[in-house]
Amino acid sequence: MIQLIEPVIPGLRRYANALVRNPADADDLVQDCLERAVARWGQRRSGGDTRSWLYAILHNLAVSRWRTANRRGPTTPLDAVDPAVLSVAPPQDQGLARADVLRALDTLPEEYRAVILLVTVEDLSYAETARVLDIPTGTVMSRLSRGRARLASALAGAAPAVPHLRRVK
Repeated sequence: MIQLIEPVIPGLRRYANALVRNPADADDLVQDCLERAVARWGQRRSGGDTRSWLYAILHNLAVSRWRTANRRGPTTPLDAVDPAVLSVAPPQDQGLARADVLRALDTLPEEYRAVILLVTVEDLSYAETARVLDIPTGTVMSRLSRGRARLASALAGAAPAVPHLRRVK
């Protein structure tokens, strides 16, 4: 077996280098080819050409690797990647902020909450919001303004802003 495989190895290396154009990958490809050939030596056709059988194994392994690489997409070595790209901000802060906003929304009166949700979350226009809630457009604008102010003060931890009332005689 070794007498048939050993003389073919330099040709396999040349062919692998031509296929993958990377000496390290070519050596890995040849090694995998030789491992497969030794493991499946009993499956080769008796009297068949060992050289062409080894080249076929090498070629099929290379094609298989190309298909796998195409399915996985492009890769970049970790050494070539900027460390800032690899770091990701922890998602806990976003979850806590979202929970705070939802809690603050729950403290708002229903008329303010509905307007804020329709305008800011659902992205409805003032006119559309007015039609949904069956109120005038001016009322939508004033409720939105007051609701945002109350929401901001609730998120800041302050008591809801109460408008200063003047005494009129």
